[in-house]
Parts: sequence; structure tokens; C-alpha cells
Amino acid sequence: MGNLIWHEYGRYVALSATAYTIWAAFWGIYYRKFFFDFVNGILRAPGGLQPAASDSIFVTLIVKAPVVQVLSLVVGFIYLALDMPAPFVKNTAIHRSFPLRIVLLLLQTFLAILYYQGTNGALYSFIGACCYIRAQLVGEIMPEAKDHKGRGGRA
Repeated sequence: MGNLIWHEYGRYVALSATAYTIWAAFWGIYYRKFFFDFVNGILRAPGGLQPAASDSIFVTLIVKAPVVQVLSLVVGFIYLALDMPAPFVKNTAIHRSFPLRIVLLLLQTFLAILYYQGTNGALYSFIGACCYIRAQLVGEIMPEAKDHKGRGGRA
């Protein structure tokens, strides 16, 4: 049995999480709901759970204007461009950087946890960030991609 390559596992988890978060951000733009409104919320008979006045900044940034959802969408597309990779990022040090991936995934986690549709994507993004942290601690490196066409299996 082989060893688990943490950065490969983290890549698959992070790609799935990013795709989920991008999709959730699109849904969050149309169906806006602050996820933690139940913490201080007031339950009213006609109207359901109403967020407290202390949550007004979150209601403004998520419900009235979808700033958090758009930022989550932008971070998701940046991560996809880094991880797929985009042609201008391919074979660069930025593409092989674990700390940059960890920071982007943790930022994606923070943004996605705030709105209702992004909570699962936030959880998966956090798991992907933990996998990259583990890869960094173990000392894994992402090797440079080389053009191995025509080498007949000796790549």
C-alpha cells in the first residue's frame, strides 16, 4: 500500500468545494439569506425568524446587496484559475504554492459560511485547506510539470 499524497487529495477536495461554492454563490445571489440569523433572531408568528438588530451589517452585506456572494464567486474563480490552471499561471511558482492555496481556501471558507447556500462548500473548503496544511507540514512539494510527450512511459 502506498502513502497518501496529501496535496493531491487536497486538490480534489478543494476543486469539488470550489465548484460547490461557485454554484452556491450564484444561488445565494438570487435567494439571499444570512445563515446565522437564528443566533439572535426573533421568532414572529407571521413572517418567521427575523434577524436581530445587532446583525444589521450582515443583513446589509448579504441580503440587501449580495456583496459576500459576489466576493465568494470571485475567490472561487481565482482558485479555479490557480488550480486548473489557467495558461498564464501554468508552470509558475504561484501554481505550485501551497500557502497561497491555503489562504485562498480559508478566505473562501470564511465568505461561504456567512450565507445559507454556501455552508457545505465552506466545510469542504476547510477540509481542503487542512489537507494542504498537512501536505505543507509533511514536506510535500508539487513538482514542476514537464513536457513528457513521446517518452514512452518513462515520464
